[in-house]
Amino acid sequence: MTEFKIDLLFPGQSQEVGPPQPVMAMVGDDIVLPCQLETPVDAVSMTMEWGRPDLDPRFVYVWHDGQELLVEQNKAYKGRASLSINKLKHGDLSLTLSKVNISDNGIYRCYIPKLSEEHLVELLVGVASSPSISLSGLDRNKGLVVLKCNSTGWYPEPEVLWLDGEGNLLSAGPTETVRGPDDLYTVSSRVTVEKRHSNSFTCRVQQNHINQTRETHIHVPDDFFEVQSSSSSTTAGLAVSLAVCILVILILGFFVWKFSESEINISYF
Repeated sequence: MTEFKIDLLFPGQSQEVGPPQPVMAMVGDDIVLPCQLETPVDAVSMTMEWGRPDLDPRFVYVWHDGQELLVEQNKAYKGRASLSINKLKHGDLSLTLSKVNISDNGIYRCYIPKLSEEHLVELLVGVASSPSISLSGLDRNKGLVVLKCNSTGWYPEPEVLWLDGEGNLLSAGPTETVRGPDDLYTVSSRVTVEKRHSNSFTCRVQQNHINQTRETHIHVPDDFFEVQSSSSSTTAGLAVSLAVCILVILILGFFVWKFSESEINISYF
């Protein structure tokens, strides 16, 4: 009987409304989805629905005849959705969601059939993680250092930027992105740097939609940028060649001595 009442009251019809109001949150937050009647009347005795059209069942929370109606509530929201009776008295139908997660992302519809009034809210739940920087390689011939930045556990997909000690953007290679089975993104990026005034470099990972930025700094010692000059290489090569020649001469001298000693022993006998 209750199921029939819900389907009858909320047939899914909608009036023309404006774009959804954005609400941003981080995983684990308790958040409020706003819904205020255009005329602030007492709504305690009214019937209203919070729903998500992309879910089945679509009901996130239903209020009817002064109480919660949880028969057809989507299981994902059981125990996590609530209204304030005190706010209902002033026409505030805002929904509180506790411990939001990635699967809560979507467009929510606040619908009051008696007033043929509805409001849309778009919830964007994000996750952010601090990056780490490691030394990826050295080019001694050119005095260059390759740095790698890695950050695991982002949503939505972030972008990676490299900056020098003065805050100038550095030209880096393409960002590598992997999306895991938990829908979280892992990003990594490499940049090749040369010696600078401070030798300080920053990897910044940011997601503008959820207004989140994380960054990590690294200082590279001067000796990492030392260039192995051609004269040094030539000197080193000559030293090795000389050492080999000396070794060969010593070995030959040893065999000549042994051979001479053998001839002396034979002559004696």
